[in-house]
Amino acid sequence: MPTFKLDGKTIPFEAGETIIKAAWRQGIEIPHYCWHPGLSAPANCRMCLVEIAPKPGARPLMLDVLQWDAKAGTYRTEQKPKLQPSCYTPAADGMEVLGDTSEHVRKARHDVQEFLLLNHPVDCPICDQSGECKLQDYWLEHGRYGKRMRDEPVHKPKAVVFGPTIVYDGERCVMCTRCVRFMAEVAKDPVLDMRERGNLNEIIVAPGRQLDGHYTFMTEHVCPVGALTTKDFRFKARVWFLRTVPAVCQGCATGCNAHLDYDPRYNKAHRYRPRDNEKVNQFWMCDEGMLSYKAAHDGRVLDARVRGVAVSTAKALDEVKALFGDVPKPSIALVFSAAHSLEDNYALQEVGAVLFGSSLAYTSGMPEGYEDEILIHRDKNPNTTGVAQLAPDAKSFQTLLDDVAAKRVTHVLALGGAAPAAADALRGCKLVTVAAHDGPLVGAASVVLPATSWAEHSGTYVNAKGIRQISERALEPQGASKPAWRQLADLATALGYKAPLTKLKQIRTQLLGSAVDAGQSALATSAE
Repeated sequence: MPTFKLDGKTIPFEAGETIIKAAWRQGIEIPHYCWHPGLSAPANCRMCLVEIAPKPGARPLMLDVLQWDAKAGTYRTEQKPKLQPSCYTPAADGMEVLGDTSEHVRKARHDVQEFLLLNHPVDCPICDQSGECKLQDYWLEHGRYGKRMRDEPVHKPKAVVFGPTIVYDGERCVMCTRCVRFMAEVAKDPVLDMRERGNLNEIIVAPGRQLDGHYTFMTEHVCPVGALTTKDFRFKARVWFLRTVPAVCQGCATGCNAHLDYDPRYNKAHRYRPRDNEKVNQFWMCDEGMLSYKAAHDGRVLDARVRGVAVSTAKALDEVKALFGDVPKPSIALVFSAAHSLEDNYALQEVGAVLFGSSLAYTSGMPEGYEDEILIHRDKNPNTTGVAQLAPDAKSFQTLLDDVAAKRVTHVLALGGAAPAAADALRGCKLVTVAAHDGPLVGAASVVLPATSWAEHSGTYVNAKGIRQISERALEPQGASKPAWRQLADLATALGYKAPLTKLKQIRTQLLGSAVDAGQSALATSAE
């Protein structure tokens, strides 16, 4: 692979890559505002300028510049190397690139920063971007200077409502045009544009339109400063109080990688941000996915229920024991959940196989919905593929309803609350479900055991492409909830069986070691 040197460090690159992208792939950040790895490069911010050393024997590319001579009291002409935008300059084998080690580059970055801040409002204390703003970061790295301009700054529109989700502040905008390019190139809806010139520039929405659709949150995400804010997160939290875990979006089968930001002081999730994964979601998420963090708190099942009445978990387990005590095994059904993790579904498989010896397996989950050719999948469950791999013989939910109506199934042990609305028909049987969220299955259940949401435990999800991904735990369990696999182990114990799967690591070892072999049970009877 060809390489070049950046400040003495060897950087490998692929054919056609620019200097900044090759450095970015190696975890080295060349300062920038307008460049983004998933968008075209307009080279308009000039923050990523670098010096390219001439090859031995070659004539250097120089520029004449005017420098003030304080002694002579006049300007004099000097020469300096012509700097190149690294976001637009292709990498070449053997190239010598100077960044931080070049005084010319350091001076250019300082000057670009000063130029951008001439008319920028000093409202960091009330700006939502404070703490993760590139202007702040680069000022600390390449500036730390006071404002020299004493004239009244240029004023632009503030708090402009672009649409149902986004608010724009023209005075904070550095005109990087990332939002404009994202809407045109990724969302395929060129609804944003730039008007005027120079320090009068501002971003506008096309006449007769508003910024709407399924990818508006991404305009705020790609904004390197505080010009675009979402109504959802605006003035809700300070980023330095938040902690972050790598998560997997639960909104659909695409399985977008995300950062889940939460406040540990209040055990509260505040937002999703895309996490780069070029094989899954590249650098993006849809609006519905970015808002799905709210399900960590909304619509939750936080207490055990018996026939709709909140009870202690111990009393609920006693009720399960009474319901499933002397039931013929062929009439007991297991319902796997495409909305729950692979570990939860594996625990259900183990409990069902050993406790009930049931061969009747079905699947449930959220119904299909809107899809597009960008990111959004019609399957609104994060683990449909994982359930299909785990229980390839499982039948549809409609088949379960038919079997219940025909009295072939009288008792059901289910995972999750998500199901088609027709789940009401299950009120005619004895249904026990372990669920994190309310839904048709919870409404029809005789007994409900509260499960933690994906945000409260670590879990594995298999997306539509068959890629296994782990979503890490962020929050502490809420209410009386426990991980569903833990609730199922407790259920096994209540029914008189020994449940050795008491740790997440044990389940994952079984999943990897046995290749999800349903014949190798991790549960054993007390008699054994």
